Amino acid sequence: MKFRPLHDRVLVKRIEQDNKTAGGIIIPDTAKEKPMEGEVMAAGSGARTEDGNVIPLDVKQGDRVLFTKWAGTEVTIDGQELLVMKESDIVGVVEAA
Repeated sequence: MKFRPLHDRVLVKRIEQDNKTAGGIIIPDTAKEKPMEGEVMAAGSGARTEDGNVIPLDVKQGDRVLFTKWAGTEVTIDGQELLVMKESDIVGVVEAA
């Protein structure tokens, strides 16, 4: 199934964090928080202004992003757990050093 977000929404796949601390302690699943980092799988065309102009999104497919803790709506597409959120829920784009 294909999914295309509308307007200023994006489809994000969470990136799982390591289950070990820097000291080597293994964190059980019950103590882990959901990651707030993900990869943009699809993006809408952009937000519309009152006069009908489209403002393109700052993120694109493949971008690695940080988002707010309670952002988005969880959906399951083709067996994958994904998030649909507004671009305003994204805090920033993580760029390689």
